[in-house]
Amino acid sequence: MARIRHLFIENFRAVASFEWFPTPGVNCLVGAGDSGKSTILDAIDCCLGARRAVLFNDADFFEMNVSKPFKISVTLGELEDSLKTLDSYGQFVRGFDPKLRIIEDEPDHDLETVLTVELSVTSSLEPEWSLVSERAKAQDITRDLSWADRVRLAPTRIGVAADHHLGWGRGSVLNRISEERADASTALAQAARDVRNAFGNRANEQLGTALKIVAETAESLGIAAKDVRAMLDVHSASLTGNTICLHNNAGVPLRRLGVGSARLLVAGLQRKAFKETSILIADELEYGLEPHRIIRLLDSLGAKENEPPLQVFVATHSPVVLRELSGSQITVLRPLKDKHEVKVAGTSDEIQGTLRLYPEAFLAVSVLVCEGASEVGIIRGIDQFRSEKQLQSLRALGVSLVDCSGGQPERPFVRASAFTALGYRTAILRDSDTEPDPTVDKEYKAQNGSVFAWRKGMCLEDELFHSLPKEGVRSLVDFAIKLHGDSLVSAHIGSISNGSKNLKSIQKELATEGDIPVDTREVLGKAAQTKDRSWFKNVRRMEHIGRRIVGPLMEKSDVRFASVVKEVFGWMEK
Repeated sequence: MARIRHLFIENFRAVASFEWFPTPGVNCLVGAGDSGKSTILDAIDCCLGARRAVLFNDADFFEMNVSKPFKISVTLGELEDSLKTLDSYGQFVRGFDPKLRIIEDEPDHDLETVLTVELSVTSSLEPEWSLVSERAKAQDITRDLSWADRVRLAPTRIGVAADHHLGWGRGSVLNRISEERADASTALAQAARDVRNAFGNRANEQLGTALKIVAETAESLGIAAKDVRAMLDVHSASLTGNTICLHNNAGVPLRRLGVGSARLLVAGLQRKAFKETSILIADELEYGLEPHRIIRLLDSLGAKENEPPLQVFVATHSPVVLRELSGSQITVLRPLKDKHEVKVAGTSDEIQGTLRLYPEAFLAVSVLVCEGASEVGIIRGIDQFRSEKQLQSLRALGVSLVDCSGGQPERPFVRASAFTALGYRTAILRDSDTEPDPTVDKEYKAQNGSVFAWRKGMCLEDELFHSLPKEGVRSLVDFAIKLHGDSLVSAHIGSISNGSKNLKSIQKELATEGDIPVDTREVLGKAAQTKDRSWFKNVRRMEHIGRRIVGPLMEKSDVRFASVVKEVFGWMEK
């Protein structure tokens, strides 16, 4: 049950240099588009895959510079005893210290015994696989894994087309769930219809154990494959193992399953075959699957188990996948100037809480942490107004909004710092009615984090009623009445003003030609925040205000409020 302990890539496609010590269970790569996730999965597959030849071209070299060979090395641990003996690979076994993450050339009883496989390609485009060992190199000894060992160690890759694994062809997962094999050569000599009937019965006898495993696995995953049979595939033209494939009870090949169902079934079968090969690779894990089946797939791969049966390497753009995984299973990939680096998301309360509520934030380039739902809503609404004016939306800019749900004034800094530590570009949009600890603010800004705040002593509602022109304040009051009715709005105004003002008196002020008195703006701002039934404090309501009131009146609003909004969107556009 080999597991990858270390991966190193040099000059391969978009990756100049990359080093990774993956976990023994699920390793889910996330990152912006074109960050190199697929390249890393391809590198593992190219280095360990059971192929006698792989075609490479100049585009497989970093910046297409063929003068610099590309290399991929994979260090494997948890090896079978047969791979560790002197007679097999004695000159190539090495030692790995998992705590220090160091690979020693000499094995030691305190270290895990490992083998390092390297793929090297020069300008000749001819791939060369070899085992790596300094002492073997000193003795001028070179060799690769035997073909039988390479086949056993090769990972199972689930691509868009997973139907290859639903036949008994070379490298198929069906060949790994049991040692049974069927000989189709005699049956293929018969007439097509007769051979299907005759051979179908023989195949069911010869492959009984495998068929039982397939049926049980399909049933557990909710896939319609009752009474599966092994029959000849009439579309196959060659006398190979792939001539025999899985069919349902109506004789329809399971290759006709939908893309998602085929991938789900293959993943389930791989779980059954983990004693033969324990490494699985899947790019775009969610492809072709509904959310509930994504969850079933992750469960099948052992994502929720303390002792994972498989080592899984996947890439995803699905919030559903991230919501179901632990932060310890999610690895953030970042392309830097001269290398790629990875950081495990981690299991802090802030990370786990955000994964459950805002998993899409981990798929973004930049993260704006908002103090509450009001800030999330107002930014969304203004963004929608800007999009109507053909300006780039925050989604197009790769920005995700995260609601910090209020609380202590330091809370946004804690959540934003968790993202900053993972390499995300982050900013905070906060109220200023209560100030955070200056030390926390200073430490966050030292990490290149940005902070935007409403004017001192004000929260968002205060800012809106103080900053919008009269027509905007009138629209806010009308919106509050529409949401809550005249009497509640008037009661809140009377309570805040100690009875000196009510809704009717304020409506009279709004009907005059002069500006709104400052004390009236202050009363409205405080009344809107009434705790038992605040006027606007949720995403949907503030979204409406941002789109229909604030956005259209931004140029007429107080310059200090408008400047904060412009700074926020300026940060997004950088």
